[in-house]
Amino acid sequence: MSDHSDHFENDTNQGEEESFADLFESFDGDTSEDLQVGDKVAGEIIAIGMDTVFVNTGAKIDGAVNKAELLDDSGEFPYGIGDTLELYVVAFDENEMRLSKALAGAGSLNLLQDAFEGKVPVEGKVKDTCKGGFNVTVMGRRAFCPVSQIDTTYVEKPEDYVGETFQFVIARLEENGRNIVVSRRRLLEEEQEKAKKAFLETMSVGDVVEGRVANLMPYGAFVELFPGVEGMVHISELGWSRVETPGDVLSKGDTVTVKIIGIEEGKKPGQLKIALSIKQISGDPWETEAPKFEAGQKIQGKVTRLMGFGAFVEIAPGVEGLVHISEMSYIRRVNRPEEVVSPGETVSIMIKDVDLQKRRISLSIRDAEGDPWAEIGDKFSVGQEVEGTVEKQEKFGIFITIAPGVTGLMPRSKISQSSRSGEFDRLKAGDAIQVAVEEIQPDARRITLGPVGGESAGDWKSFAKPQSASLGSLGEKLKEAMKSQKK
Repeated sequence: MSDHSDHFENDTNQGEEESFADLFESFDGDTSEDLQVGDKVAGEIIAIGMDTVFVNTGAKIDGAVNKAELLDDSGEFPYGIGDTLELYVVAFDENEMRLSKALAGAGSLNLLQDAFEGKVPVEGKVKDTCKGGFNVTVMGRRAFCPVSQIDTTYVEKPEDYVGETFQFVIARLEENGRNIVVSRRRLLEEEQEKAKKAFLETMSVGDVVEGRVANLMPYGAFVELFPGVEGMVHISELGWSRVETPGDVLSKGDTVTVKIIGIEEGKKPGQLKIALSIKQISGDPWETEAPKFEAGQKIQGKVTRLMGFGAFVEIAPGVEGLVHISEMSYIRRVNRPEEVVSPGETVSIMIKDVDLQKRRISLSIRDAEGDPWAEIGDKFSVGQEVEGTVEKQEKFGIFITIAPGVTGLMPRSKISQSSRSGEFDRLKAGDAIQVAVEEIQPDARRITLGPVGGESAGDWKSFAKPQSASLGSLGEKLKEAMKSQKK
């Protein structure tokens, strides 16, 4: 009994194993039976030969695709075992499944109809140009491709496409195949969209990438990072130096290296706003360049802009200092910065103070030129007679310039002691006059002047510069005559 039972149990197990095997085989076979020529399948690469790549599509029979079809633009094979490919079934029987990126060769009208309805790519050869586009041979039939549909960019030389073989989609199939219109552009745009999506998925803030300047606007530059993907470099991010217009530093078509500093959703679904920076590729000049400067240095800089209170001068790319209006000149009174400097002008300056924490650098033009009062004691002495130029008249005296940047005062009290005080009152700005140095105060930057001859300067000869030696001799004789009369 037990022997029969064991035998029955073994038969039963064997029957179950055979049933499961049959079920598995039939299930496995269903996949291949469902596939038809023109179907799009996704499969994993399981082997790579010299000329053929084998793909597991889930069917009993592995698919095979010509390796040459899968090469990239540089002629390299970019895939490896385990990678997934999306291909079309172009031939199928119980022994072989041929896969391809497009349908090719001569085909029936039904196959063309299937390709049209299923949007399956077909292979076509551009035979020649015609009005408005190209004549293309597709699966043994004549088709028309509008010039706007042969590429995604403007076609400057249509003849360059003649003789080339491309993949197309059938956009129109009418009159039993006598009217076929194809498009290559649609396929290219689909491929670009996939590549664009893959690029966007890998892109993140902080990445440094290369791009091409696509357009310039007053507020910045648009840079193409990838076909169909653009970001914007705001004018403030074009450089550490002040940029007036993007065209000053960039031209359309330039290749630039940029840093992604922001990614956010745009107004339209799926749209991204990508903020870029060129200046952030390099370090902050206030951290790398500004520490090199210190008070007392005499350097050159470029005037970048003028304000009512002074001028900003760039002393290193991205590092500006301020020349206050009071630091513009020792030799003249400055009311407006434009009286001394102009934007774009290169000037010599002296660094007065550096505050890295506040990012402020104080500069001086007048100190770079030299203080005329620094050696005033060597140039002038009390009692010295010098020629000066009237600067202006005031109630308390006359300001007279005796050297560039050195102006003295002749007080009214000194003028009144002269018998020709009325002549002094009639002096105008710019008139030349001979004066005597009476007092020098270097620390206070003051010089007191008087008429030539001091308190006895009533002599008319002391008012103006002597015209000739003969007049001086006559004055001396008059003096001696007056002294003798008093005796």
